[in-house]
Amino acid sequence: MVASKSLRTSSHPTLAREPKHESGRSYHIDLKRSEVGRIALLPGDPDRVEAIARRFSRPRPLRQRREFTSFGGYVGKEYVVAMSTGIGGPSAAIAVEELARLGVEVMVRIGTCGSIQPSVRVGSIVIADAAVRLDGTTDQYVMKGFPAAATPEVTLALREAARKLRKDASVGVAASTDSFYVGQRRVGFGGYSPSHNSRLISDLQQARVLCFEMESSTIFTLGRIYGLKAGALFGVVGSRVTDEFRPGAGVDDAIDVAIEAIRLLAGYEM
Repeated sequence: MVASKSLRTSSHPTLAREPKHESGRSYHIDLKRSEVGRIALLPGDPDRVEAIARRFSRPRPLRQRREFTSFGGYVGKEYVVAMSTGIGGPSAAIAVEELARLGVEVMVRIGTCGSIQPSVRVGSIVIADAAVRLDGTTDQYVMKGFPAAATPEVTLALREAARKLRKDASVGVAASTDSFYVGQRRVGFGGYSPSHNSRLISDLQQARVLCFEMESSTIFTLGRIYGLKAGALFGVVGSRVTDEFRPGAGVDDAIDVAIEAIRLLAGYEM
């Protein structure tokens, strides 16, 4: 009984339900409210954050903790944060949750993808207006039939930015998986290849899905649930049609398009 009373009267009754550092910083991303604005650019790769920040004016490093590396800076008059999410839905969900709690309202993923359509070439860009939920993270938030859809004005801004910069961009549906290897119909270690996904690529191709990637369904789904604005674009680094693979292909173009889209979005009433 004494132990139970002690728990009830603790000076930190919600600490485990809303973890933070003693300083008040977010537990995982290690940021505080004064370090973010209303827009965040979200690459997966921590090394891509600095490449994005080079397009900012007055860039400054913020924090580096776990897979979450962050920089702040300005796009025109708009203060923007670039922060990596790491690989996959679980860490992307943490990024969205903690950034939203700090007041971020618009989140745009800048990632990479593998094309599954002949028309989507390596080195081009894909702008995702929706994602097939082949992940497990979003199942823990909402029923399977709930759509993972980008916010229309964010997608339109990305399309207009690509057109303005004359970048080769395809717009359509991505497929988000939790497994880079077997989950994207690659052969696993030792030749492992389960029969249940043997037609995965051909089925997605028939449904006109453009590419594989690993985070957008989580960002889109949580954005819809929480009333955030979300978008995503990717540099196409590989093709499952031609079996070509070029690390980094299209990424610089994707960053440029995202930065130009932020200029457009900053002028909207968001």
